[in-house]
Amino acid sequence: MTAKVNSRINHLRRELSQRELNAIFVSQPENRRYLSGFTGSAGFLLVTEQEAILATDSRYTEQAAAQAPDYKILQISGNLSTWLPELVTSLNNGRLGFEDSHVVFALHRQLADTLKEAKPNLSLTPVEGLLESLRAFKEPEEIVLIARAAETTDTAFEEVTNRIQSGTTEKEVAWELEKSLHEHGSGAIAFQVIVASGPNAALPHHMPSERRIQPGEPVVIDIGARVGGYCGDLTRTICLGTPDDKFKQVYGTVLKAQSAAITGIKEGISGHDADALARAVIEEAGYGQAFGHSLGHGVGLAAHEEPRLGPNSDDILKNTMVFSIEPGIYLSGWGGVRIEDLAVMDNGRPRLLSNAKKWEPEVSS
Repeated sequence: MTAKVNSRINHLRRELSQRELNAIFVSQPENRRYLSGFTGSAGFLLVTEQEAILATDSRYTEQAAAQAPDYKILQISGNLSTWLPELVTSLNNGRLGFEDSHVVFALHRQLADTLKEAKPNLSLTPVEGLLESLRAFKEPEEIVLIARAAETTDTAFEEVTNRIQSGTTEKEVAWELEKSLHEHGSGAIAFQVIVASGPNAALPHHMPSERRIQPGEPVVIDIGARVGGYCGDLTRTICLGTPDDKFKQVYGTVLKAQSAAITGIKEGISGHDADALARAVIEEAGYGQAFGHSLGHGVGLAAHEEPRLGPNSDDILKNTMVFSIEPGIYLSGWGGVRIEDLAVMDNGRPRLLSNAKKWEPEVSS
């Protein structure tokens, strides 16, 4: 971990220098883990030109010392004013970056008040997306862990869906999926399992209910394992029994849209243009208004991170980025279809990490 963390810290320091920042104060959990290796649930990092400090409370100091040997460990208690001055004493006048997309107003006020008292000439400067943009490019070891998470997710999905029967509730299926994820090696799952059947499938983020799954209706299942801290993310839409013509038509459209995106995405394409590849297929079929979310998102230490693949995204997809490709159609009162795979940009093209079976429109499930 030491060589990897040192490389990340050095990369960050180059970015800080380019932005004329003296240091950065890190509070976002995934960014904290990415930069230090520390997996505890509480703590802050201060990275300067010369120092890397991890401040955490007495519950985690021993863990922090073991997991983050590149960092000076500072045991803290109380609010910022009791320990932050010690961290910033070595800083010259200038600018201290903070994660504006994560720092809530109360924490910002504490930061500002403490700095005003301890270092009045050190100004707070927002650094939107700095660390997230670094995390978007995955190292080989990260890709291996994401691939393992995807494999674990595939295994759990196929194991459970092979035995689902009509009359089973969404909650029962969700619980079986979560158990299977853990049994096959997942840590804490990447996000709450989604099982949405019949009309509930028209809600992209429906939470499992006591509704019983009926034959012939769409069932959207969205799950993700977590391996070594890294997430999987898979969505499949299944049908118990014989699907009707509407299911076949909607499903076939979504599958065609996903295939168009997988085929058309290449290194250098924008998130907007990637999204348009799938959206054009869905719009041509007359379902444009029923595809309300973006095509995809980055996946790594967080289930949703950079890059973004959507109508308003200027992110450029590049090699070693990992992202989802997940078009969908949602029809109120009937249900919905979403198909999602994880992919890594490899030699200029997306290479799928998800391999769970997909329902074939010409064959009854």
